[in-house]
Amino acid sequence: MPELKHTVKDSVFSYIFRQPENIRELYRALHPEDTDIKDEDCRLVTLENVLTSGMLNDLAVLVRNTLIILIEAQSTYSENISLRVFLYLAKTYKQYVEEHEYNLYGTKPVSIPRPELYMVYVGEPRVLPEELRLSTLYGGGEGDVEVKIRVLKDTGKKNIIDQYIRFCEICSDQRRIHGNSETAVKEILRICKEENVLMPFLMLREKEVQDIMVTLFDEEYIARMHDRDLLNQGMEKGEQKGLEKSLRNLISATGWTLEQAMASLGIPELDRPIYRELLKNGNA
Repeated sequence: MPELKHTVKDSVFSYIFRQPENIRELYRALHPEDTDIKDEDCRLVTLENVLTSGMLNDLAVLVRNTLIILIEAQSTYSENISLRVFLYLAKTYKQYVEEHEYNLYGTKPVSIPRPELYMVYVGEPRVLPEELRLSTLYGGGEGDVEVKIRVLKDTGKKNIIDQYIRFCEICSDQRRIHGNSETAVKEILRICKEENVLMPFLMLREKEVQDIMVTLFDEEYIARMHDRDLLNQGMEKGEQKGLEKSLRNLISATGWTLEQAMASLGIPELDRPIYRELLKNGNA
């Protein structure tokens, strides 16, 4: 089963920050010194498709044709984000060069926007480095290419980035209480209104945001049912590999622990020691 790229958090992130007024506020949070920024100074250049697996980047903004801002919203920590963003950036530059019909084989130097690369992280652990670098992934010594990803955290200034991080905290809390349900969606939006989080945006587009969240809950439910079917097929055929694959797919798609995956699949407590033994030497 292909890994689900979008969670509720990063899908709402993409929706929120594809609105002109919020793109401007995002830029101002990153560059408070620039007080003259206007909506029309910022243009979305987010990629439609980057890799054959169907992975998409979350947000790319071209500012005044001189700056490209790439931001990824992550709820699962991975240092591999530096390599992914490097691929996104390369594809974004390729798109920019083609749009401007630059001749890269000519003698005249071309002019490209400078990049700023960020990650908004809303998962656990909350203690993170200030930046991630591509060079940490090199397995054979030093290399000639470096990519730096700045990690965005809650600054306490209640800017739009801080509000998004708070939205994610509310989302996680309510999903723990109510599960993937419409009740959780309604509670998330209610608490955001009470705390003035992402307002007035959520109020003006409440129906659209609610539809996105409900749809994503449904996708997660379908994914779990798919893995449950694979599990059942593996059990019926007595195929150990089928069982292991089903559990690993679910863990990979959700970031859950083995215990959480077994609970989601409805594996009885008495049977779980068998599955722990099967996967104890694996990656789960």
